[in-house]
Amino acid sequence: MRTAHLVVTLLAALMAGFSGAVLLLRAQWIVRALTDYRVPRSWWTWLGLAKVAGAAGLVVGLFVPLIGVLAGVGLVLYFTGAAVTVARARWYAHVPFPLVYAAPVVGALVLGWAA
Repeated sequence: MRTAHLVVTLLAALMAGFSGAVLLLRAQWIVRALTDYRVPRSWWTWLGLAKVAGAAGLVVGLFVPLIGVLAGVGLVLYFTGAAVTVARARWYAHVPFPLVYAAPVVGALVLGWAA
């Protein structure tokens, strides 16, 4: 179980870190999506930093479990909020994308709890 927790946690951290990095670097495809979803430009840096911090927290959580749980819960809330934002913008076909990023975080939390 420990190996599965490690692999899923690192996958979740990698995915959240990637998502935060492309936002901080203003990749064209993410800029277009956030504009379509009507997310204020002034929030973008903070949202990217939140994802990067969550990713770092997941990795630190492998050594300090409380940090990992807090980071995981924060990321699940973040990606749930992202799904709500996408739905409010009426881009229903895009709702699964933030949920795909949330799934390994939920998996890491469940596996951490079970270990």
